Amino acid sequence: MHAYLFPGQGTQFPGMGKELFERFKLAQEYFKRGNDILGFSITDVMFEGSAENLKQTKFSQPAIFLHSFILVKTLGNDFKPDMVAGHSLGEISALAAIGSLDFESALKLISKRASAMQKVCETENTGMAVVIGLYDVIVKDICSHIDGVVVPANYNALHQVVISGEKKALKEACDKLRPGAKGVVNLPVSGAFHSPFMEPIVEEFSAAIEETEFKKPICPIYQNIAGRPSSNIDLIKKNLIDQLTHPVMWRHTILHMIEDGATEFTEIGPGNFLRGPVRQINKNMNTYGIL
Repeated sequence: MHAYLFPGQGTQFPGMGKELFERFKLAQEYFKRGNDILGFSITDVMFEGSAENLKQTKFSQPAIFLHSFILVKTLGNDFKPDMVAGHSLGEISALAAIGSLDFESALKLISKRASAMQKVCETENTGMAVVIGLYDVIVKDICSHIDGVVVPANYNALHQVVISGEKKALKEACDKLRPGAKGVVNLPVSGAFHSPFMEPIVEEFSAAIEETEFKKPICPIYQNIAGRPSSNIDLIKKNLIDQLTHPVMWRHTILHMIEDGATEFTEIGPGNFLRGPVRQINKNMNTYGIL
């Protein structure tokens, strides 16, 4: 069975999508539609903007979605998923790829999500960091003893956890984790995603979800909240909302996909971040990337 994975924020890079634009007329059409829907030239930011520009949530999220979605469209009939999953923002890319959301609805929803998150980023001094080489429980325990709010946000792999929180608390947690870890690295994102800091935008995003038309997907999506498959629209919508303030259970997602029969994983979008956890969980899995 073939599983497709869609990346989230942090995978953006300057010049992303430019080669797609130059190679495919289809890509040019979708990029133009994207600019029109957003009301600004996201292609200028993607093709010519700096890493610092793209780090801004209001730009990085639509940019990553466009990159992933257009790649799917260039595959045509070769895109035959048995199951899909998306990391954070990538859930919306995945839902668009499997027909639960149309292009315009997905991009508008992402724009609202990104704008709401950007507002939080501008009012709170927060960030995220990845911790490599320590077990989940150790990271969670150290975070719980920090003076300030810092929490596990992404359980990406057995020894890779992303933490999220207020900058001072985040630094203190990183300093305490660093001696036992193989690495602790700040991420190129502008806020504390998948944490209590996102609580102020839940109501706004819930309203955006309710205004968006969802259709039954062509295959199950394994969502971040529990890593379990769903084709039920009401559950899909609830999980998208809950994802804002809860950790991404990515390792559990991959485990459940393998348990349910996945033998091949293809990552669609910028970067190659999502293939690593698959190989770590089961080195016999075939992994591919479409960039």
